[in-house]
Amino acid sequence: MTDHDTEHGRAGHGQRGGRLAVPGLAALMVLLLATGWLLSGHLVSGAPALAVAAGRTAASFVVITAVAAVLPRTWAGVRTATARPGAVAVLAFLGFFAYYSGTLLGTSRIGASRVGLIVSLLPCLTFLIGIAAFREPSTRRKLLGTLLAVAAACGYAVADGRAGGDTVGTGALLTGGLMALGGTFTYALYGYVYRQRMADVPPLAALPAITGAGTVMLGAATLLFVPLGSVDAADWAGIGVLGAVLTAPVFVISHELILRKGPLFTSAVALVVPFLVRLGEWALGTAGPPGPLVVALIAVCAAGVWLTVGGRAAPPRPVPAPQRPGDQDAETRDAGEQDAETTAPRQGNRS
Repeated sequence: MTDHDTEHGRAGHGQRGGRLAVPGLAALMVLLLATGWLLSGHLVSGAPALAVAAGRTAASFVVITAVAAVLPRTWAGVRTATARPGAVAVLAFLGFFAYYSGTLLGTSRIGASRVGLIVSLLPCLTFLIGIAAFREPSTRRKLLGTLLAVAAACGYAVADGRAGGDTVGTGALLTGGLMALGGTFTYALYGYVYRQRMADVPPLAALPAITGAGTVMLGAATLLFVPLGSVDAADWAGIGVLGAVLTAPVFVISHELILRKGPLFTSAVALVVPFLVRLGEWALGTAGPPGPLVVALIAVCAAGVWLTVGGRAAPPRPVPAPQRPGDQDAETRDAGEQDAETTAPRQGNRS
């Protein structure tokens, strides 16, 4: 595959589906994520966190692989992804083993609201990683939006922190917080690595290999450290629903958004999820109603997300117009002919 083909494939992700595709995908992803967090919090309260992480990833793997198997258009991409075992292993570790282990183990130690706060730092981590390691372009608007949204998330946790109820010891707070922060960091890094290593593969074709490797990693850890007899049939059923109905679609949608709009956009949109979870807990009767300050902070967070992901898109790089046979471009005329073959430039090699 040439560089021109790769750039054309990336541009196709941004153009496919029209203007409503990205907002629709983002809204659906947020709804599924919030529902998944509510169910995860319920399951982790009665089942080991590693078992929940392994089970949801395994169920997602089964669903995604089954869908990819019945769509012939994905088969070539599946073969391409499985031919990159190094990239698959790195992505599985960052996006599944480390992220789910860190966040779910952190939830079991310090509670969902504190972990939700830490996960809310994902756009900030994504923003910093993109600038420092991947030379991502930035603007003052993105910086202001990210800082505003993260500040609102921190203020939300302080204002609404009493809803969690339990008193957590210093040791548990430190270890649980570091686990959740480590998992959030690896997921921020995952978005960039995925776009760098799998940009030419449709998400539905790349995810069977990645989720399969993640299932193996989490399954091995579960077998080593979790007494499976402590998980009852009802918990396994809930884990299956979490993975097959909620997590699998989120995987496909979030990876599509990463390719269309980038990791920062995807993580910034997901920032509203902890607030929706808080409202969901109130609706389910597991927490009291949010106060006026919490509602105001939700609005400020939404404004920060809008600043981060909104604005005019950067203009695409100009593509040279096709030249008629025998024409010479300016560079050739300036440099002079090097040999007879360069008098008719080849089309498709410049992007």
